[in-house]
Amino acid sequence: MALPCNVSRKEELQALVDATARKWGTIDIVVANAASNPYYGPLTGISDDAFDKIVNNNLKSVLWLAAMTLPQMKAGGSFIVVGSIGGILANTVIGAYGISKAADHHLVRNLAAEWGPKNIRVNAIAPGLIKTEFARALWEDEKRAAERVSNTPLRRLGEPRDIGGIAVFLASDAVAFITGQCIVADGGVTIL
Repeated sequence: MALPCNVSRKEELQALVDATARKWGTIDIVVANAASNPYYGPLTGISDDAFDKIVNNNLKSVLWLAAMTLPQMKAGGSFIVVGSIGGILANTVIGAYGISKAADHHLVRNLAAEWGPKNIRVNAIAPGLIKTEFARALWEDEKRAAERVSNTPLRRLGEPRDIGGIAVFLASDAVAFITGQCIVADGGVTIL
């Protein structure tokens, strides 16, 4: 089932959650994967509107989604947030995005502490540069892509399947004793 939803509109997010619950009766797994980054430049130059859009889409909507889904999850449920290595490393041009993702990573820890007693797991994935539509401007720039590859121990850019596999893992019973964690999937960029 595919439903359009702008995560920055609470009523659309609620409609998505309601339709999902109606179709399947319960929500066992959630992956919060939507994000935006309308600004590229130093933090001191960002407009209030751009900053608000980043925080609303990347953080506030995740909190809304958690509030809409966690209370109806049964024991063994899994809530997964797609963060970013931007929330781990400083960056001179996507700082606001990084701030929102660092906040997501901490939101995961807090939600894990709150929902752990109900045996609901909350974890995050922190991708590096992945060849997605969202990051197209970065990986289509041959110079920037070559630079990233040369500074990545695995000597390649990530593919969507690299992140999808981690989401499947985090949703499975194989990680029944893991919560509040942020799994970094960046080909080794953050270890250097």
